[in-house]
Amino acid sequence: MEDEPFIAFDLMMAIEDSGAIAIGPAATVAEAIDFLATEQPDAVIADVHLPDGTIAAFLDAMPAGFPAVVHTGLGLPSEARARHPDVPVLPKPTDPGILLARLAERLEGR
Repeated sequence: MEDEPFIAFDLMMAIEDSGAIAIGPAATVAEAIDFLATEQPDAVIADVHLPDGTIAAFLDAMPAGFPAVVHTGLGLPSEARARHPDVPVLPKPTDPGILLARLAERLEGR
């Protein structure tokens, strides 16, 4: 989930270069929640602030233990941090390779 086109493109290219399949990007929280049900991704890189709100609703909709990494310039809102303390939060800009490495760690821990 990313509403900044250049960042979304870089992330998608890094995902595909790693041999994985990129789904998305989702430009809104509602679209990201729909992806959970319709596309069933293995993991997610998520921005915090999207045009229709913060990532909190998406994090709440994720299955327990779902591999996700939050990539943000503003940090995770306190209510989302309280409900999802184990979700890694990496600041923008973070190299896509680092984001993918953190996701790989989360996938291995499943």
